[in-house]
Amino acid sequence: MRWRCRFLLVLLAPSLHAQIPEAQRRSDFEFMGPAVQAMQRDDARNPAMLWVQQGAQLWQQAAGASGKSCASCHGDVSSLRGVATRYPAFDTPTQGPVNLAQRINRCRQSQQRAAPWKLESEELLALESLVALQSRGLPITPPADVRLQSHLERGRQLYAQRLGQLDLSCAQCHDQRWGQRLGGTTIPQGHPTSYPQYRLEWQGLGSLQRRLRNCLSGVRAQAWPLGARELVELELFLGVRARGLPLEAPGVRP
Repeated sequence: MRWRCRFLLVLLAPSLHAQIPEAQRRSDFEFMGPAVQAMQRDDARNPAMLWVQQGAQLWQQAAGASGKSCASCHGDVSSLRGVATRYPAFDTPTQGPVNLAQRINRCRQSQQRAAPWKLESEELLALESLVALQSRGLPITPPADVRLQSHLERGRQLYAQRLGQLDLSCAQCHDQRWGQRLGGTTIPQGHPTSYPQYRLEWQGLGSLQRRLRNCLSGVRAQAWPLGARELVELELFLGVRARGLPLEAPGVRP
């Protein structure tokens, strides 16, 4: 335990908050071992593609009182190329940001007149993975929408805010000490380029919000519930922070 105590003492020491210079930004993929990288590179070996296949079936499946499928309105799913790079985005009914999963559920309710899927459900993750795959390789392009400015600022504040019993912020790990090691694992820069993401520790697919909640638990903070405005605002800031990096979804991580 000595190494962990020493690490925490260094991490808790006062330091200036400085974002990663653009030229030094790197996908978390670059911090992974060769075996995990190989799984992500090869669709035949990437476990997340099982969810993509399920999503392709759901895309064609009629649902709700409307009797419509996603394809009824959008045609081939390739028509959504680029969409996943622009979320979270502003949502007029709620006057705030929504992420891609929430947008899919909104379409399901308003267009198909079907019950929304539970957040983090297999169905929602499957359809989100299918949509995200259409934008693989495209740069993350957050919307330049002035209506999001206050939400973006709150996300920025949450990213820099110390939380939990360990009194740590996202920035202290992912901005200030990326590339160092914690518990034998390299600290990545924390860019949301690969979600939904298959994690070996989960033995399943999960969203960025699931990962954020894991981090909150790791610093012994009370995790916000799935779909909470705080999590979406944090997602919004992370998207702006990763602007220009290529989308890799669905990714694979340890």
